[in-house]
Amino acid sequence: MNEYLENLHWRYATKKFNPELEVSDEHLETLLEAIRLSASSYGLQPYEVIVIKDAEMREKLKPAAFDQPQITDSSCLLVFAYRTDIDQNYLDEFIENNSQTRNQPKEDFQGLKDMIQNSVLTFSEHEKEVWASRQVYIAIGNLLSAAADLKVDTCPMEGFNPEEFDNILDLKSKNLKSVALTTIGYRSDEDQLQNAKKVRKSKESLFTRI
Repeated sequence: MNEYLENLHWRYATKKFNPELEVSDEHLETLLEAIRLSASSYGLQPYEVIVIKDAEMREKLKPAAFDQPQITDSSCLLVFAYRTDIDQNYLDEFIENNSQTRNQPKEDFQGLKDMIQNSVLTFSEHEKEVWASRQVYIAIGNLLSAAADLKVDTCPMEGFNPEEFDNILDLKSKNLKSVALTTIGYRSDEDQLQNAKKVRKSKESLFTRI
């Protein structure tokens, strides 16, 4: 088995972190860059990530996550929030970023702009919410894989009250809505799940080969 697959076997949703161990700044920045480089529909990245290391803020958020210990015992809490303002202005800024990054005139991206205007910008608010949330989960998947490669533990979480998180973090004023969390850090020796054999479907039941 290659090292990458071994690391994926090693990872699990860590429930009990060692609060004495912190993820280094270097590893944290690597994980954030992995998120930044994640694939997304049209490359629009319709989300932002709130990186919370502050202990006081995490204590404040903990009750809104049903007092789960990962919130405060991990080294860092990442709050993934999708944008609620995917509109013409957002698209214009996206095209401008493409133009500047690739040193090409904006006219070169007119085809891309037209595609997005005729698809994403025609979505209802609910459709945009579902679409943007899907992009968030692609980024979380990339984060989990990158963390496993660094032997950093993670726990993706949906068990929280998004509305309370949004209020505490004042996300509405930033045109954001929280949709998922991920805690990162290092597992505690007391976490019994680390010794449990990974349970997944067999290849035969998971994959249909044509």
